[in-house]
Amino acid sequence: MPLTFYRMIATFFCAGFAPKAPGTVGTIAALPLYALLRRLPLPGYLLGIAILALFGTAAAHKMEKSWGKDPSRVVIDEVVGLLVALVSRPRGWKAIVAGTVLFRVFDIIKPQPVGYIDRHVPGGFGIMADDVVAGAMSAALLAVLEKGKIV
Repeated sequence: MPLTFYRMIATFFCAGFAPKAPGTVGTIAALPLYALLRRLPLPGYLLGIAILALFGTAAAHKMEKSWGKDPSRVVIDEVVGLLVALVSRPRGWKAIVAGTVLFRVFDIIKPQPVGYIDRHVPGGFGIMADDVVAGAMSAALLAVLEKGKIV
């Protein structure tokens, strides 16, 4: 595959080139994709996440070789992390915003085990894995908030 293909995937169609807060821009850029995928039955939604994670891991690994360790321009991990955070497929805007904010907070502050993975797991898998775990933590907390009708 040409480097351009990997660059487009890794930067989520250039969202990662945002001059400020590329991770947040990448997360927000993923919301229209979420709106499309949430219409699928859960197995289809999960398959979509898995496919993006596989392509994203390969692209992140390839771009890390060109751009250095965990480059901020690589935002496909934020896209996948957000989709994991919203795995309950909420439709209400409050729950979607809550899931997005929770994911960004966990991704930025990197509580354990997110921080450990970020520091110790190398390559494209490491780039993707910490965001998947941050997404899973966000999904768990969002489920509690939804169950308690807080969002």
